[in-house]
Amino acid sequence: MPVANSSLTSGVASRYAQSLFDIALETGSVAKVQEQLGAFEKLLNESDDLQRLVRSPVFSTGEQLSAINAITRKAGLDGVFGNFLKVVASNRRLFALPGMIEAFRTIAAEHKGVVNAKVTSAFALTPEQEEELKATLKDVAGKDVEIDLTVDPSLLGGLIVKIGSRQIDTSLKTKLSSMKLALKEVG
Repeated sequence: MPVANSSLTSGVASRYAQSLFDIALETGSVAKVQEQLGAFEKLLNESDDLQRLVRSPVFSTGEQLSAINAITRKAGLDGVFGNFLKVVASNRRLFALPGMIEAFRTIAAEHKGVVNAKVTSAFALTPEQEEELKATLKDVAGKDVEIDLTVDPSLLGGLIVKIGSRQIDTSLKTKLSSMKLALKEVG
């Protein structure tokens, strides 16, 4: 995606996420919206068809809205978040949904005085490992930390941690790539 489009998507995502947060806060439904947001993100990650609907400009507004209506009804995504999805579809902004989800989480975390960390691990972490990681990241960030954990077996081992604009990559995959590059330079 070109930088201009990436910047445009980011701006759209931030504005929509802020609006969603403001309405959720006003109606006292921030927790419910976060829960439904997570459920929708799971659906999005698991369905190639839904990803195509969100990303493709080929679908008309009517087709997108009809599909979103069916999804919200079937998945039980109602209230503030369900209406939000319908507005997003009506305004042909489904392409920015992944950014909206991420921006909403950041806004909600900041509101609670918490920082959000995206953690990618080669293996699922045990609850004890998650708590230890949270404690370590709290020392680094100076605030309580919520972890958004993703498992990516291609990392082979280690973690990739993103907090705001900072990234810490201790994955075995990256270390092996660095060694490979260093060996090429030497030989």
